[in-house]
Amino acid sequence: MKLSEHKELKIEILALPPKEKDKLLLRLVAKDKVLTEHLHFLLLEDESHLRDRIATIKEHILQNMQHLKELKNVSAKDVLVNLRKLAKQVNHNLRVTKANFEDVELRIFLFNNTITQFKSGVFSSSKNYEQLFASYFVKSTLITLRKFDKLHEDLQFDLKEEIDKLLTKIYNGNMAAIAHDLGLPKHI
Repeated sequence: MKLSEHKELKIEILALPPKEKDKLLLRLVAKDKVLTEHLHFLLLEDESHLRDRIATIKEHILQNMQHLKELKNVSAKDVLVNLRKLAKQVNHNLRVTKANFEDVELRIFLFNNTITQFKSGVFSSSKNYEQLFASYFVKSTLITLRKFDKLHEDLQFDLKEEIDKLLTKIYNGNMAAIAHDLGLPKHI
């Protein structure tokens, strides 16, 4: 049931006494972890907290990728699983902070620091993880570029060099064919 479909309900909610509205709001917020985090961020945190959040996520990305580099037989599957987990953290940060520039910045940072060279191994008969990894990586980069295009041109300027670095990484690696097929530009 959507509130927009029930205009009478919306009118009645707005007509509730403030104490009753406050009780309902607190009950609703308590049921949604992301909403609770978002309100905490919105009401109790400032710009420095956002920078701290971004720095923490970047450090976590670097630690994860360093751990993968230290493994002897890192496979495409290992990197793909790790990349998806890290992307979930970035997505969660966006839902909590609603910081679009920082979201694009984190995604570019994640992809620029992701291992793209790994040991080829025996594939299962049903999945080619190197192909899955390459496809996921390029499609995620395309999504990031769409978000990048929506940013103000001054903000785009700040990220342009890192985007070009990412695109070069893709086209100089084993993902060039997929990138070309999916229409990923070679540079901004």
